[in-house]
Amino acid sequence: MIDLNKIDKSWTLFIDRDGVINHEKKADYIRNWDEFVFYDGVLEAMKILNDKFGVIVMVTNQKGVGKGVMTIDDLTLIHEKMLDSITKHEGRVDKIYYCSDLADTSINRKPNPGMAYQAKEDFPSIDFSKSIMVGNKLSDMGFGRNAGINTVFVETTNPDTPFPHEAIDLRFKDLLDFANQFVVNDK
Repeated sequence: MIDLNKIDKSWTLFIDRDGVINHEKKADYIRNWDEFVFYDGVLEAMKILNDKFGVIVMVTNQKGVGKGVMTIDDLTLIHEKMLDSITKHEGRVDKIYYCSDLADTSINRKPNPGMAYQAKEDFPSIDFSKSIMVGNKLSDMGFGRNAGINTVFVETTNPDTPFPHEAIDLRFKDLLDFANQFVVNDK
């Protein structure tokens, strides 16, 4: 179990995108910026998390690129505008890792841990035992488990996921609910 009181700048936050940061499209992909809608409270949450974690990275499966329903340029533009909004609200994401591979067996496709290893290569200070993965699917939780990362489940899109669950350490309503735990703990 994670003791949120022990989180400091030596910790890393891994965060999923669709269903955590923004509304996801059921059985489809966010193909362009016009379809990207932040969840209420996410920009405030990112500001709080910016003050708590030393490294913040996003890890996102993006099969739509691999299927050809959107381009890398489309994805890049979405991420540039998303990061711009987060930064304007005093939050940050240090780097975004995405997997456009179609094969579920790809090392980089969650729940496989490849994107965690990429992040560790780029940020050698990352200690997986002092990291948290925040996601809205069991594949995100599996990613965390497979890399030795603590897991936080947000129930935005999958509120019926059972808890307690072997792959989930903590569970919150959404990203702001999780971030607000740090505000409460700081008082």
